[in-house]
Amino acid sequence: MSGKRKFTGLPELPLRQYSAKRRLERLGVIDVGSNSVRLVVFDGAARSPAYFFNEKIMCGLGTGVAQTGRLNPKGRARALVALKRFVLLAKGMQSGPLFAVATAAVREATDGAEFCAEVSRATGLILNVASGKEEARLSAQGVLLGWPGAKGLMCDIGGSSMELAEISDGEVGRCVTSPLGPLKLAQFTTQADLTAEISRGVAQLRKKMSRDYSRLFLVGGSWRAIARLDMERRDYPLKVLHEYVMTPREALQTVDWLNSKSVAEMRELTGSSTERLRLVPVASQVLSALISEFTPGKIAVSSYGIREGLLYEQMPKNLRKRDPLIEACIYMERASARNPGFGKVLYDFLRPVFSHENAARKRLIRAACLLHDVTWRAHPDYRAEVCFDNATRANLGGLDHAGRVFLGMALLHRYKNNNSDNGFETVIALLSEQERKDAAILGKAMRFGAMLSGASVQLMGQLKLHRRERLLELMLPRSSKDLFGEVVQTRFESLSRSLECTTKVSIV
Repeated sequence: MSGKRKFTGLPELPLRQYSAKRRLERLGVIDVGSNSVRLVVFDGAARSPAYFFNEKIMCGLGTGVAQTGRLNPKGRARALVALKRFVLLAKGMQSGPLFAVATAAVREATDGAEFCAEVSRATGLILNVASGKEEARLSAQGVLLGWPGAKGLMCDIGGSSMELAEISDGEVGRCVTSPLGPLKLAQFTTQADLTAEISRGVAQLRKKMSRDYSRLFLVGGSWRAIARLDMERRDYPLKVLHEYVMTPREALQTVDWLNSKSVAEMRELTGSSTERLRLVPVASQVLSALISEFTPGKIAVSSYGIREGLLYEQMPKNLRKRDPLIEACIYMERASARNPGFGKVLYDFLRPVFSHENAARKRLIRAACLLHDVTWRAHPDYRAEVCFDNATRANLGGLDHAGRVFLGMALLHRYKNNNSDNGFETVIALLSEQERKDAAILGKAMRFGAMLSGASVQLMGQLKLHRRERLLELMLPRSSKDLFGEVVQTRFESLSRSLECTTKVSIV
């Protein structure tokens, strides 16, 4: 398209003193897609930014582009109205830099440059148009923002295109684009022609991306809608789409199941918009073809995509290497805990009890310690339940579903010392019996450690687990011996019972 604005990348982000504050200045990103136009304002921890504001309008800019070569007139008008609102909102929120990126519909339409110019005149917004490969790279970087160890093939389906990118070791490899978006595929009016086009397109992609990929990472609203429907079909208890995992067999069963569902029935099951769900039948056929050609071992859903990828692109390498889960927990502790910084002290105090655990489990233990006090303002009768909800439903990157539930159960036991009915049984069932036991032990350990000194670092003492002797020893400085009162003793003994140990208190 001649005269189109060229993609220039995101302006340098104001990651002010990120090494010390781990903070991101408020920043707005506008994504002008083929199906939707969205504003996201990020804020919070730089490595794991929170969603300060998020609004989406289903404009359908790409509807009919394949047939007419031009943006959908009604969609274009709706998009312009939405963008005017978004610019004013971002200004009112003092979002700082506001970056806008457009994808396939604007990229391919003959009036795309005209639309960009109209947007600029009406709002002052510079609408950067990403190429297909740039779009793939940005979406893959979005996956890496929330999944630092992600390895496999990213697949981002939009309205008018579908992009693939290899991801491994924190880097993006080969990137390709294709016209396999549901809106673009709508030009094929017979099922035979549609099936043939999807088969041909996916086969071509397979030739370009010829490696073996153990995991397929799905990005895009249509994929998320399919995953949400998969949850309903399986009666899955945790309705968090990020890092939701399906086997290829489960995904194909859901595709077959969807063939018997109308848009109205799907909407009743999920609450998703009608505009989104109309794309699901075609997107599900594309997913079937991808599974057949690429034969992944697992299929995982990422809620992070092109918008998050824009942030990741500008992060210094040392910031990229930080753990998004731990960074988010540090930020949450600083914002909400009574004694910010005590989470690290608590973790160091409890480490001798968990020295035998692997790195993945120690990471969850550290996160739990950082979060152990962030819900202290909740009513005491419901504090444990609020803790569980926060951990299992919070927007946390780098945390799979089993990890969410383990974290939630540990925090539940931090405030609640018994196993009475709490209404979370179906979610907790995602853990094995041993994982549930381990989470309860961690919760009891935090419950004891948090009470011992009232968050006074100088008075904490030391904890030691003598595994061979089955002995849990608390060593207190002489100046702290009077801290070992009745409540502390009760919690110490509760922890020792869960560890199947005897106890010893030493004054040193």
